[in-house]
Amino acid sequence: MSHVNPDPEPERTTGLEPGGGVPPGETPPAESSLPEAGPREPHVQRRGWAKAPLTLILLLVVVIAAFFLVYALVLIL
Repeated sequence: MSHVNPDPEPERTTGLEPGGGVPPGETPPAESSLPEAGPREPHVQRRGWAKAPLTLILLLVVVIAAFFLVYALVLIL
């Protein structure tokens, strides 16, 4: 990744006074873009499902399975 210097080069930038100032009525040079905005943050990896949602899903599966098992037994008898 190449680093781009956001500061203007005074000898090559039009509209700058000696020392890098901008005269009144002149538009200042553009700033750098987002690639140099801040430090890179690593991706946070999660360890998996939380215990409460996983327990609720498993409980729901067991209740539905028990319902169909009882329903099948009632139809057979």
